Amino acid sequence: MVKERVVVLALDGVYPFELGIPARILGAAGRYEVLTCSVDGRPVRTNADFTVGVEHGPELLATADTVVVAAIDPWCLTERLPDEVTEALALIRPEARIVSICTGAFVLAAAGLLDGHRATTHWHLADHFRRLYPHIELDPDVLFVDDGRILTSAGAASGVDVCLHIVRKDHGSELANFVARSCVVPPFREGGQAQYIQQPVPQPGGSSTAATRAWALERLGEPLTLADLAAHARMSLRTFARRFNDEVGLSPGRWLIQQRIARARHLLEASDLSVDHIAGEVGFATGASLRQHLHAAIGVSPQAYRRTFQESRRA
Repeated sequence: MVKERVVVLALDGVYPFELGIPARILGAAGRYEVLTCSVDGRPVRTNADFTVGVEHGPELLATADTVVVAAIDPWCLTERLPDEVTEALALIRPEARIVSICTGAFVLAAAGLLDGHRATTHWHLADHFRRLYPHIELDPDVLFVDDGRILTSAGAASGVDVCLHIVRKDHGSELANFVARSCVVPPFREGGQAQYIQQPVPQPGGSSTAATRAWALERLGEPLTLADLAAHARMSLRTFARRFNDEVGLSPGRWLIQQRIARARHLLEASDLSVDHIAGEVGFATGASLRQHLHAAIGVSPQAYRRTFQESRRA
């Protein structure tokens, strides 16, 4: 079996955790050859108290099917890339997939690789990113953005999310779920970055919405309303909505849509049910509603999404 070559670019100030994510997640899939390079083939200074030895130089980028730019210390970020970084990125083949983890998005933006693409980065640096690159459409609320050839992910562990997404997209949900179990991480994470932004701590002794969220997940096919959720939690509408947003970082309505989309994606991948049937199973009134929500979330139709996974299973 020919493995897809993934080349991880380690730049000065790289975060060791993010640098290791592609090898850990994609390596566990057994379908990828994961290699690491630097812009000069020399050891790279990390943002910790050690350097990392790198066996390959920038010429490896020209052989990559996928290039991952790992996160670097924000203090290393500049609007203009060092010449050696620009020259290294220029070696990437036009057809290669490009992925950034966290602040790696700044590197791609500075190189012009995000022009015309949606992107994300760590929520804490979103305003700084917008000031530097106002022409790039930034979504700071999501864990990652798949914009075709270019994928960008948010802070730290969202690198795990985007790598699992790559496995799922390339080889199907069964392998992605196996990788998630073997690495002891969730195959999907609920919500987006908003849940991790610093927010007021809920009052001690306050009731949680966790039980109601679990209850709702068992009833996604039903027409759940905010009043239904609040009644189950035994809270007023206002209290429930405020507490839900504090805990999850999303409104109850937006969270329900995300869960319905996630369930629909699973059924599209793993079953031959019609789009209309799946829409009913997950609580969308019609197949047209499912099509609209799925396209808004990931930019493809249910048929195109299913076709991608059917082709992955046949490959």
